[in-house]
Amino acid sequence: MGYREPRISRARRAAHRVMFYSHDTFGLGHLRRSRALATALTAGDNEASALILTGSPIAGRFTFPERVDHIRLPGVTKLPDGSYASQTLALSIDDTTALRAGLIQSAVERFDPDLLIVDKEPTGFRGELLPTLEYLRMRGRTQTVLGLRDVLDEPEVLAEEWDRKGAVAATQKLYDEIWVYGVRDVYDPTEGLKLDAATRKRMHWTGYLRRSVTDPTDAPEGPYILITPGGGGDGAAMVSLVLDAYEKDPTLKPNAVLIYGPFLSGDVREAFDARVAKLNGRVTALGFDSRIEAIFAGAEGVVCMGGYNTFCEVLSFDKPAVIVPRTSPRLEQWIRASRAEQLGLVRMLDEARDGMTPDAMIRAIRGLPDQPKPSQAGADGLLDGLDVVVDRARALMHWDVDP
Repeated sequence: MGYREPRISRARRAAHRVMFYSHDTFGLGHLRRSRALATALTAGDNEASALILTGSPIAGRFTFPERVDHIRLPGVTKLPDGSYASQTLALSIDDTTALRAGLIQSAVERFDPDLLIVDKEPTGFRGELLPTLEYLRMRGRTQTVLGLRDVLDEPEVLAEEWDRKGAVAATQKLYDEIWVYGVRDVYDPTEGLKLDAATRKRMHWTGYLRRSVTDPTDAPEGPYILITPGGGGDGAAMVSLVLDAYEKDPTLKPNAVLIYGPFLSGDVREAFDARVAKLNGRVTALGFDSRIEAIFAGAEGVVCMGGYNTFCEVLSFDKPAVIVPRTSPRLEQWIRASRAEQLGLVRMLDEARDGMTPDAMIRAIRGLPDQPKPSQAGADGLLDGLDVVVDRARALMHWDVDP
């Protein structure tokens, strides 16, 4: 059963329903992106509601707007050898995946969405989404969209991964549209994928997803730069380098507000806290704030890693930024940061070019006040993503067309 053309018309019902699938085996990115999209899709339609299926262990620490809710799938964790295990349940990974797959299909059957938006993984975690996608295809009442961030990985590496997972075949067969949350002139995440011409005609580049302050919080007093490693699970090296810079140069300004992220914890966090305490207020640290947008908005500049959501915030709040991208296990962040630097949107601290030294970080922080803002390089023209998603969803489901 292949791709079917969108229906010419559909019976209108009282409530429009959108479901998001976000596998979330690690980090914050997928959940935060789904939350932003759900907020936009329900904000302009009082009859719309959205439900997010997520494996994020910290989903409950976020606030969700009216008519947006979430279901927490049993969590999984990636082991050092690359395999996966259940995060909390005494189940094998096969049994955990089967449990998640059953919960997903049950939720879809009960919620009966008009639209299912799948984040990044066409087949879901370990193929758990395939039975539900096949069910929806057979039933024929739900439009399906695959949402991709602007950069996934190196083309050759991604092609091998998608081939191994059967993701190309699933994308061509089981999705009505593909939305890329970026700009084609900046980067094409599907380069190297053997998608057929018909599938590529169903691709839409939305632009980046603009962020705004939805949950105000008390901003720190005085001028500050924001230091954020995103979720924090892979950000210890960046945080340590920033602290090295403030320790080495007692005159370094502006002061810094460091938000560790929820996954930077334990002994590493305690060691960082001890270093922060010795800086006499020049650096203050917070564990995690789900309202980071408000802290972003008040900052004079940002030192961050190169994740998709953080990049969207840098552009949205028009902050001079130094990006310190990770380079493993994927080159995604390095590709995004290097391309953004070429366009004049940010500065990247590159290990091969600049060196990951305290002196390099000191120079980067001192240069932030004089660094051009992203808007000076045309960032405003890149941030139409949420508006395009709303328009595309309405067109796809014919919400504004009487049957």
